[in-house]
Amino acid sequence: MVRIRPFQGIRPAKGKEEAIAALPYDVYSRKEAKKAVEGKPLTFLRIDRAETQLPDDIATSDPRVYQKARELLLEMEERGDFVKDSAPCCYLYELTMEGRSQTGIVACASIDDYLEGRIKKHENTRREKEEDRVCHVDVCGTQTGPIFLAYRNRADLKALTEEEKKREPLFSFVSEDGIGHRGWRVSDEASIRRIQKIFEAMDAVYIADGHHRAASAVRVGLKRREEHPGYTGKEEFNYFLSVLFPDDELMIMDYNRVVRDLNGLSSEEFLKRTEEIFTVERLQGPKHPKKKGEIVLLLSEGWYLLTLRPEYENEDPVEGLDVSILQRELLGPVLGIGDPRTDERIDFVGGIRGMEELERRVHTDMKAAFAMYPTSIGELFAVADAGLLMPPKSTWFEPKLRSGLFLHSIEG
Repeated sequence: MVRIRPFQGIRPAKGKEEAIAALPYDVYSRKEAKKAVEGKPLTFLRIDRAETQLPDDIATSDPRVYQKARELLLEMEERGDFVKDSAPCCYLYELTMEGRSQTGIVACASIDDYLEGRIKKHENTRREKEEDRVCHVDVCGTQTGPIFLAYRNRADLKALTEEEKKREPLFSFVSEDGIGHRGWRVSDEASIRRIQKIFEAMDAVYIADGHHRAASAVRVGLKRREEHPGYTGKEEFNYFLSVLFPDDELMIMDYNRVVRDLNGLSSEEFLKRTEEIFTVERLQGPKHPKKKGEIVLLLSEGWYLLTLRPEYENEDPVEGLDVSILQRELLGPVLGIGDPRTDERIDFVGGIRGMEELERRVHTDMKAAFAMYPTSIGELFAVADAGLLMPPKSTWFEPKLRSGLFLHSIEG
C-alpha cells in the first residue's frame, strides 16, 4: 500500500509562475547558477541556490546560505509572490516537450513508505549532497524541490487525470527552453480519495529522479520526529513533496561518457582492445545508437559503432545494463577508470546536450566519447524491484520538473 496525501500548496501568485519557475538546483554549477539568476529577481533559483546572493568567498555549505534562502522565501511570501491554498489539495502538473506530454500528480508521499521500501530507489546518494538539502529544507521549513516518482500506468488513474484536466488550469506557460507547463488544482474530496485509493492498491512507486532530495526529506522528517517525541505521524514533516508520473509517459534520454585520456594507449591500440568485446564499424559521422547493446564511440580520428558481442550479454538487472557493460569490460580494465563516481578522468554528458557536445569535448579537453543507448524505464523498475542499484549516471530524464511551482511547508 502506497500512501499519498493532499497538502496546502504554496504556489506562485497568478501570472508569476513563469518568472518564478526554475530548473532544479543541481543542474547548475555555482558559476552557472550565479549567471542564471542575473536579471531575474523572482526566479526560485535564488532560493534554491542562495549562495548566488552572497559573496563568492562564502562556501555553499555555510549556514548563512541557508539562512539567506529562508529570508528570501519569507520575503516573497510576505510580498505576495506566493499564495497558500486554504485547504489540502492534490494538483496535476503537465509538461510538454516537442509535442510529447506527461502529466504527474502532485501530492505528498510518506517517509515511512520510503523507509519500508515501498518507495523504491535505484541509486546511491552521497552524504555531502544530502547534507546540503537537509540544511536547506530544515532551515527553510519548506520542501522546495519535488521528488520525481514513477508508477506502473493504470487506466483508472489516467482517466481521472484526463477528466480533471478539462478544468481551467491554474497556470499555463512555455519556459524559455520551449517546455510547456500547465497545472491544475484537484480540490474535490471525492476525487482526492479516489486518487489515494488507487495508490493504496499499488505495491510500490519508484524514484525516477531526485534521490538526494528524497533522502534529505526523510532525514529532516526523522530529525523532527526526534525533536517532537509525541508526534502522531500526521504532521507535515512525515511527508515529502512529490510528483508521480505513469511510466508510459516518461522519456529517459542517454547519459553519455567522455574520457580524458586513453590510459597510455594509441587510438589503434584502444580500438584493438575494444574489438575483443564489441564488433567495431567505422561511421561516416555522428549517429545515435539504435538499440540496447550498441554504443557509438568518438575518437579524434572519427566515429565508430560498437556492437556488443553475444558472449558478453548478461541477464542480470544491473550487470546487463549497457552502462555496466561499458564500465566492466572497457572503462575499468582497459582505460583504468576504477570508480566513475570519483575518477577525475571521466565526465558525464546528458543526452539533452546532443552529439554536438560530445564532439566539442573530444575536440577540447577529452580523448574519447561514448554515446549510449538510453536505459529504459523497465530496466529501472527491474533494478529497483531486485533491491539493487544502478551505476552512477545511468538515467537522464527530460523534461526536468521546475522548482517553485509547488512548495510544501513542513511547519504547518
